[in-house]
Amino acid sequence: MDTLLEIKDLKKYFPTPKGLLHAVDGISFQVERGETLGIVGESGCGKSTLGRVCLHLLDSTGGQIIFEGKDVTQVSKHELHELRRDMQMIFQDPYSSLNPRMNVSSIIGEPLLIHKMCSSKEEFAKRVKETMDVVGLAPRTAYLYPHELDGGRRQRIGIARAIIMDPKLIVCDEPVSALDVSIQAQILNLLQELQRERKLTYMFVTHNLSVVKHISNNIAVLYLGTMAEKASSQDLFANPLHPYTKALLSAIPIAKAGAKRERIILKGEITSPINVEDRCRFAPRCLYATELCASQNPVLEEVMPNHFVACHHVREINNLK
Repeated sequence: MDTLLEIKDLKKYFPTPKGLLHAVDGISFQVERGETLGIVGESGCGKSTLGRVCLHLLDSTGGQIIFEGKDVTQVSKHELHELRRDMQMIFQDPYSSLNPRMNVSSIIGEPLLIHKMCSSKEEFAKRVKETMDVVGLAPRTAYLYPHELDGGRRQRIGIARAIIMDPKLIVCDEPVSALDVSIQAQILNLLQELQRERKLTYMFVTHNLSVVKHISNNIAVLYLGTMAEKASSQDLFANPLHPYTKALLSAIPIAKAGAKRERIILKGEITSPINVEDRCRFAPRCLYATELCASQNPVLEEVMPNHFVACHHVREINNLK
């Protein structure tokens, strides 16, 4: 496979009055060109922070971000400016991410001006119009402002702004969570169509497990800044191995009359992400926790082909050899 993005032992800590908050703590993974990696987990687990650090919108505390063989954490300011053409982001809130003082045409075309990619006003207008057509925005909206549009069209503006540079990687930070269900389906279909046509690579951050199953090739499950499990989308939903993943999937409603799924209710206190001790962060809420879990942090290991789990007792829990 052709690896576009490789993350090695990535860390991002934030200083607080009580100590260091470990938002992202030692995460490693790869994203293959043309595929989608879904990033899921509860609110506050570090999903959005991970996406922003991968794009170097936030400086990392440690680790490596290797994009097409180049360590992004070591590049100069000029080199990072050039990399921005290939690495873009679609933000969660389709309103606050748009400048209310700029019209649709100016918002979409702003990256072209920043990177000086158009030699004339005619070329600029042509590129913007073509991109609006691609994402399904009518020409009449070009001179409207964000407050005059609904959430679905605002998010199409954000998508247009991201793809106008013909990037290779797009981090989608919960791009449909603020939209109605019917609009969510339209935006997801648009993202998949763009991926097929332009061979885009996505990191898709979401807390909606049904959405991530629909769009992702592989899925990484985060818990308090660490990776609990990573597998192909099909394998993860068919055979979850980590106790936390099992609990997450048990919460998905079944769209069938009379059908029931055994719900796993997590109890216990959530571990503080500040000044984290060397132990399993899920242990206080885990039914299978032992003294080993309370004294040593588990390492992410491949327990089945292309199926990685960070759990001391994963084999005995799932009757694996």
